[in-house]
Amino acid sequence: MDGIVRFEPDGRPRTTRKWQSAMARAAFHLYGSGDDGSDLRLAIAHAAVEIYGDRKCDEELADIVEAMLPIEAAELDPRVRDVVKIAAR
Repeated sequence: MDGIVRFEPDGRPRTTRKWQSAMARAAFHLYGSGDDGSDLRLAIAHAAVEIYGDRKCDEELADIVEAMLPIEAAELDPRVRDVVKIAAR
């Protein structure tokens, strides 16, 4: 996915520095706006819009959010990472 996901030797998807940087900026912006961080999809959407801008339509951005949600959840919580690894097989 355009340099935002890489795969470990065992096939597990991991986010790249490019994606992690966009997520950090999204979290900073959203937290500063009073968001409580309870919906990870909002930060993912914010990061996706930052990276892709108007090069992706709303439907494509929604697909990116859907695809990135389990990967990003696994990045944030190692217990989820095992579930993503199993699903990737």
